[in-house]
Amino acid sequence: MKQIPYILLFILSVHFTNAQVKYETIESSKLGESRELKIQLPRGYNNNVDKNYPLFVVFDGDYLFEAVAGNVDYYSYWEDMPESIIVGVNQIDKRFDDCMYSEQNSLPIETGASFFEFIGMELIPYIEKTYRTANFKVAVGHGETANFINYFLLKPKPVFQGYIAVSPELAPNMIDYLPEQLSKLESKIFYYLANTKNDPSSIKKMTDALNKDIAAIDNENLSYNFESFEKPSHYSAPLHGLPNAIENIFKVFQPISKKEYKEIILELEYSPVTYLVEKYQAINDLFGLEKKILINDFKAISAAIEKTEQFEYYEELGKIARDEYPKTLLGGYYLARFYEEMGEPKKAMRTYQTAYTLKEIAGITKDLLIEKVDLIKEDFGY
Repeated sequence: MKQIPYILLFILSVHFTNAQVKYETIESSKLGESRELKIQLPRGYNNNVDKNYPLFVVFDGDYLFEAVAGNVDYYSYWEDMPESIIVGVNQIDKRFDDCMYSEQNSLPIETGASFFEFIGMELIPYIEKTYRTANFKVAVGHGETANFINYFLLKPKPVFQGYIAVSPELAPNMIDYLPEQLSKLESKIFYYLANTKNDPSSIKKMTDALNKDIAAIDNENLSYNFESFEKPSHYSAPLHGLPNAIENIFKVFQPISKKEYKEIILELEYSPVTYLVEKYQAINDLFGLEKKILINDFKAISAAIEKTEQFEYYEELGKIARDEYPKTLLGGYYLARFYEEMGEPKKAMRTYQTAYTLKEIAGITKDLLIEKVDLIKEDFGY
């Protein structure tokens, strides 16, 4: 999918969208006016009443909302990220006032301070009260708003856990504030920064300087990615940056890839089953989601066990597979492989036979079980 040109990906993603888009107006005492919102709910939102969803808040929602909503719907359809709620804030004719900051310290003042309070004290609480949101929130901004989203990161407990800042028009002191804050993070933060060679020179210069300082930070709680595009204009840069930003933020959520299998799992000095468990625990911890282990990921771990001949790990994998897919052959097959390789052919044969009544899955068929049983009988004369 990464080979698809990004503009084509965006066009496909917009047409692909079949999620629920709503238009609402929120009254704000902080702004002293109402503000229009665009809200996209996930495809299955009404059918999954017990499920919560990460929240994207899209600044410049009057033009950036559709780009974010389309990409999120596309990636979540292929299970490369969780389904999410997207909220776009209309800032047409209000962008300058919303993003106003002090010339002395680069922090929000007057209408900028009011807009900052509107987002944190009114908009997000309203969305959390009205819709089923998870604890993971992503802010998306472009130009002036890509600078503004950083103010939420300067708080002792950042409002957002993910930040997508494309071609930010940075306040002067932000290149000092942001690296200092990111260097002392105590919780996980995902930060994506991008510019293009066709940005105004001031944007290009300051984002390059910011990238240099952030890239030098050594903090395990910071997941940072930077891109500088050659051809896109300032206004088309978000279409190129959004797919990569989403992939980087939700990398752990994605199925185990060939690259991950070859470069990480096969090189592990500990159990690949532990790696699998930790991967899904990270998904729970980061996004507040209980994700069922994918069949693809079971197959990858099984392949690693076979490749490295560390058959003792099949026992734990089999127990987990039984819990995740109790009506299928998966768990029984892995446990039978464990007994078979551990020199307990009778147990292996009985386990294969017991599993025979369950559903086929992941290429594990009843015919395969019969073949395994027959081979054991042949080898041991049962």
